[in-house]
Amino acid sequence: MSNALARIHILKKDAGLDEDSYRDLMARETGKRSAKDLSDGERRAFITVLNGLSGGVKPARKASGKFEKKLQALWIAAYNLGVVHQKSNKAMISFLRRQTGLDHSRFLVHGDDAEKAIDGLKVWIRRSTGNDELFRTDKANPRLYNDPRFQVCAHIWSELVTQDRMPAANLTVFLTQETGHEWPDHLEPGQWIAVQNKLGQLLREKGRSS
Repeated sequence: MSNALARIHILKKDAGLDEDSYRDLMARETGKRSAKDLSDGERRAFITVLNGLSGGVKPARKASGKFEKKLQALWIAAYNLGVVHQKSNKAMISFLRRQTGLDHSRFLVHGDDAEKAIDGLKVWIRRSTGNDELFRTDKANPRLYNDPRFQVCAHIWSELVTQDRMPAANLTVFLTQETGHEWPDHLEPGQWIAVQNKLGQLLREKGRSS
């Protein structure tokens, strides 16, 4: 067993995850349900996710709502952007309840409810960050610039530039250092998650120290 695989299984045990919760979490974060199927980058990213499980916060139950995964991904983006201060599913569900009256994201199956929750969260993010381009697409832009994962990372990077706290000469160099890919277009889903989480951590460190 590789060091990364062994680490994943140790962290799974430390987090108190049962088999179904563990595989549901992996599927949500990487799109795969077996650690053996993960690439090296996805394993590193999933280790980051498992390391982040703390304070007794358990992963969400299996995503059965049609729009649940999208809301979860957007909520984590909002956390990394500094818009929301709690990453937990409990906090996300509280927001969902305020927006729609639904008691859990697994009930998020209708378009009207999804619009209230997902679009409402996007509006909140744009207003809080002052960046009206987040989570929008423009046919005139290159494909990468319409990728919401890149948009989130680019915005966080701009905040770090303003604070003069960049961890590398520029975002492209940082992405290469973290993933081994010279072109952002080549990043795998798990690598985007790891990069976004690391940038979000850097941004939050400023808030704790100020």
